[in-house]
Formats: sequence, C-alpha cells, structure tokens
Amino acid sequence: MRCQLGQEVGYSIRFEDVTSSKTRIKFLTDGLLLREALVDPLLSRYSVVMVDEAHERSLSSDILLGLLKKVRKRRSELRIIISSATLDAENFLQFFSDDPGETSNGEEKRETGRIVSLEGRMHPVDIHYLIEPTSDYVERAVQTIFDIHTKEPAGDILLFLTGREEIETAIDLIESQLPDLPPKSQTLQPLPLYAGLPTEKQVYVFEPAAENTRKVVISTNIAEASITMDGIVYVIDSGYVKLRAYNPTTGIETLTAVPVSKASATQRAGRAGRTKPGKCYRLYTESAHESLDEATVPEIQRSNLAPVILQLKDLGIDNIARFPYITSPPSQLVVRALELLYSLSALDDYARLTKPLGTRMAELPLTPELGKALLQASLFDCLSEMLSIAAMLTLQGNVWITHDGSKKLQEGARRKFAAEEGDHITLLNVYQAFVTKGKKEAKWCRDNYLNFKELSRAVSTRNQLRKHLERFGIDVSESLSGSDVRRAGGADKAEKIQRCLTTGFFAHAARMMADGSFKTVDGGTTLWAHPSSLLFNRKADWVIFNEVIETGNKAFIRDITKIEKDWLTEYAPEYYNVKK
Repeated sequence: MRCQLGQEVGYSIRFEDVTSSKTRIKFLTDGLLLREALVDPLLSRYSVVMVDEAHERSLSSDILLGLLKKVRKRRSELRIIISSATLDAENFLQFFSDDPGETSNGEEKRETGRIVSLEGRMHPVDIHYLIEPTSDYVERAVQTIFDIHTKEPAGDILLFLTGREEIETAIDLIESQLPDLPPKSQTLQPLPLYAGLPTEKQVYVFEPAAENTRKVVISTNIAEASITMDGIVYVIDSGYVKLRAYNPTTGIETLTAVPVSKASATQRAGRAGRTKPGKCYRLYTESAHESLDEATVPEIQRSNLAPVILQLKDLGIDNIARFPYITSPPSQLVVRALELLYSLSALDDYARLTKPLGTRMAELPLTPELGKALLQASLFDCLSEMLSIAAMLTLQGNVWITHDGSKKLQEGARRKFAAEEGDHITLLNVYQAFVTKGKKEAKWCRDNYLNFKELSRAVSTRNQLRKHLERFGIDVSESLSGSDVRRAGGADKAEKIQRCLTTGFFAHAARMMADGSFKTVDGGTTLWAHPSSLLFNRKADWVIFNEVIETGNKAFIRDITKIEKDWLTEYAPEYYNVKK
C-alpha cells in the first residue's frame, strides 16, 4: 500500500506494537489477538479476521478459532477467512457451521461459508530417498550439500534441521570442508534461520547470493510454510522436527526431536518447486516415509494447557469442557493444568479465577509460573530485580554471543557476571551491568560477548511489564543500586530472589545426584544441566529450572537456580507433601 509502516498497515507482536489510529490492516500473532480479546471479547475493532497457516494447528490458533466461533454467534457481520496451503477445508467449514437445532422460529439456516480454492503454480519436484537409513542425518545432510554443489546445476539449497545447535554444527562442517572445493569453482554460503536469530541476520536468507556463490539456507521448520525464499531449487529434509511435548505425569514440557508427518514432508518438498522444477532429498528411506503419521498431532493434544485455561477463564469461559475446540484436549492434560493453576493460587476451590492474583496472571504476557513469581516479588522486596529477570527470560535469542571463535574468552567474560546461586541472578547481573555500562555503547557488549540487540529488547520488554504492573496498581518504585546483586544487596537480596522464584517454579524442582545429574521430586525423571547453564559441572543440592530440552536421549534443564528443599513445602503446600 506504499504507506509508512504503522500507518494504514501495521503489526503487533508480544512486547512491540507498531500501529496507529490510522491502521486499517494489522498483522498480528494469534496469541496477541487472544490477548486483545481479554479487553474486547467481541473483537469489535475488527470487521474481518484472517487466520493464516491454520493447518499448523498451533495452540493459540486453535483456541482463536473456537473463540471466533463464539464471537460469530453475537456478531453475524464478522467475516472470518481461514487460509492454508494444505488445509482440510471441509473440517473447518463443518466446525463453523451452525450447530443443529440452533435455528429457531423456523428461520432458514444461513450459509456458514464457502471453500475457495486458489490453484498455485507448482513446478514438478523429484523426490529422492536414501537406500539405507543414516545414523547421523546432520553429517549426511552436509555430504548431500556437497554432492548437489559439485554435480547439480545452479540453484540454492534449503536444508531442514531441528534446532539451533544442529544448524550451527552443520554450518561448522560446511565451512571446514569449503577449502576442499576445486579452485575457481563456485563457493557455498551457509546461512542459518531459526526463531531466535537476530532480525538483521534473518534478512540475509532473502537476499540473492553473491556472484559465483550458491546459497545454502539451514533452517528449522520455520521455512516449511511461514516464509518463502526465491531461488531455492534443492531441498534436503532431515525428516525430523522439534515439537513440544508435555508429560502430565511429571509436569514437564520438553522440546523433543520427532519424525515429521507426511503433511510436513510434502510441505518441505514443495519449497523446491516454487520458481522452477526442483529436487527434494529425503534423508530417510521410502519405507520410513510410508510409516510416518499423516499429519502432526495438534498442539492442544500435547501441550501444557495451564496458560490457555488461564486465558479462557479470564475471557469469562468458566466451563472449559464445553468450549468449542476443533480437537478436544485429552482430559489428563486439562486435569494437570487445573491442578497446577490451583497450586499457583490462580484458581480457587471451585476452579474460578482468584482475584486479583489469577486475573493478573492471565493478563501478563508471561508463563503462569513466571507471572506468579513476578506478582509475588513485592512481598519479597525484590520487584525491581524480578522485573529484570522476567524480561531476560522472555528473550527469544541468546544473550551470549561468540565471535572470533574464542570460546575461552567468552567463558571468561561470563564468569564476570556469574552468581553462585545460578542462572537467574547471573542474568540479572548481566541486565544491570548492561543498563549502567553497555546501553550507550555496543562495543561494551562486544567486549563482554553479549548480544546488544537482545539486551536492548530486554530493556523495552521490562518497560512493558512494568506498565502492566502499574496498571494493576502495583507500586513499581525502583530501588536498584550498583550492578551486582551480591554487592548491592548482599546474600540477603539473592535469597529473596531465590525464594520468590520458588513461589512460581516449584513444580520445576529437581535434586542433584552423586553423578551430577538431577532427579525430579518424584524421582521418575533424570535431567542434566544444559552446557549453557552456570550450574553445568557445578555442585548444587535442590534447584528450580525454567525449561527442559531433549537432545538425543538426554533431557537438559536450562535457567537453573539453587533453592532450599523446605521452600518447596513452604510455598506450595497444595503441591508437595513431606512423608513423615
């Protein structure tokens, strides 16, 4: 529309709003539209809502579609467009059709909607499979890249891997083999693409390759449907994707690499035929492809539902069992979420939102655990500090960067900020040092191996969270002195923060074993400190942690802080009982 961004066309994402009173077309995430519904349940500002990529069946988009179905009963003029490349359109149309028996007074049933098919131009894509399975798909992928590069005509390559660590490994492998290419031959330019990558690095994947260079984009499933890059002719599919999986028994949500579905494999292959005929190399056998699931399990059937139930309750939907879900969540996930919210004091004995705590937790754009810790912070006299920690924990990208390939120097830089209590207070030390020294000069960040862009984002996120608290009527007078917590407030302040974190993260508790691993409280799950954590190879007794990531056959915990065992029963008596 050739207007300035934020005028007639704008966007809104978590912690960033680029819109104005003139905005007519607004791009926003499904999660953010749900948040807007908390304030305006009928979404009265909008006359058309378009939900894109609905086939991905994310938790937020499924709940949003259920909400739109309810809104439509009150606002018949609201236009809803659901779009996707591989959509099971009949199911969605059926979902929005008026429920039987809903027309009274013998009125004619109005047409719910219609299916419109837009034929895209797809060039043919040749599919190649491995004859024998591979034991290491990252190595095999790099080998395939060099095979394509030396034997196939011009065209860029897109490789699908599961996450940042694999992507970085692949790039290292490619760069180590570049000198072996014949002199004067075309070179390769490997480019990473994943959600936490700084925006300025993401844009490289869309730019045409330099002269005499073949671009190799190495991406997570973000490139499966969400974005399109010109010039891709060859796709290499590892056959895996990282999905969230929540175990209602242990209460732990993991990110685990699992085989893709047939629908995803088809989407990936299609990326090779956008501009001309292409080739897709699947790093698995044809028989393995036949055994894949038809479609990915919707997020609502494998996620921690606590945040969603909290939002539904805040929307006034008390009977969550009768909410119109496209696919109903399993009962044990719902029960577990209700238990967790009850033990966090967000729900009362009748499963109603508590006031003010429950409603405030629902309105904060944070996980229920982090929201609870932040809202309890004034009781522990560490609100300033918890605001900074919460902002640091919401960052998508990495706070630490490596440059000049100097791991040793980076480790030394990290030690400057290290707090013996663990990662949360270390992140706080980083934030406070950045605000006092690094905000004005990017060089300070570079010298300390810190990500200037991410830390600047943490500052604006903290301001947004602060505004939320002020809106709740919470006194947010700042009381920070000095850049290091221990020096500023001594061990006393550090302990207050540890206790405060325990009020939110008590369900994520573990005890260290003699071999350096951790065991969950019920003793059922073995966890390891993530190499990025300060408590990697360090001694601790009891800890709480922010998240679990599964890599290979090990579960790693990240963002870890030491606590005392007694705090668990003190702050979560409904959750933990001590056997006498």
